[in-house]
Amino acid sequence: MLFTLLRSGNFISVIMYILSVLLTIFLVLPLHECAHGLVAYKLGDDTAKRQHRLTLNPLEHIDYLGACLMLIIGFGWAKPVPINPRRFENPKAGMALTALAGPVSNLLAAIAAGLIQNGLMFMIIKDVIPYNDFVYYVLIFFEFLITVNIGLAVFNFIPIPPLDGSKILMAFLSDDAIIWIEQRMHIISAVLFVIVIMGGLDGILGRANNLFYGWISWLTWLPFSFFAG
Repeated sequence: MLFTLLRSGNFISVIMYILSVLLTIFLVLPLHECAHGLVAYKLGDDTAKRQHRLTLNPLEHIDYLGACLMLIIGFGWAKPVPINPRRFENPKAGMALTALAGPVSNLLAAIAAGLIQNGLMFMIIKDVIPYNDFVYYVLIFFEFLITVNIGLAVFNFIPIPPLDGSKILMAFLSDDAIIWIEQRMHIISAVLFVIVIMGGLDGILGRANNLFYGWISWLTWLPFSFFAG
């Protein structure tokens, strides 16, 4: 991704891409990982708290290889929050809820960003604030927050290890099936990585992203639509 942009010679696009990746690494991924740890803590597992992962401080969550790959190829990861399912009263349900917390936190963040963005648009329509270059870039900033949070949520809903969706799925599988998956976790994860790099999921993810984007756009404009006419 980065090399393609560099070859294009459009250095404004390169700068915007780098800024967007840095924003993801330092803001979006920490929110996702912190949500996992917080729900686990509420369900009885204090492992993340003891390892100082119940924080939005990005330095506690950065995986440097994942961050470098995100910058270079547009796909990466943060350090997984440590979870001990034996500390949950119901390990399967606890793991599912903990896993669900990550993508849900991103969808909530996308909704919050959408409300702010649409609030600004409403004030522009009503001539409360002028539309200028500064406002334009603020709107672009919130647009990026919406799309990247939706993208991260949708991707993590895929029920393939090591993504959050697989842990949600395991709540409904037998112990034997879970053991079979866990024994082949590295192979499955490597296959997933190759598929993502090759763009094998682009079509499915694109449609899902557009679907969630449409829902969130409608939902976040709804409070303002009654007064925009």
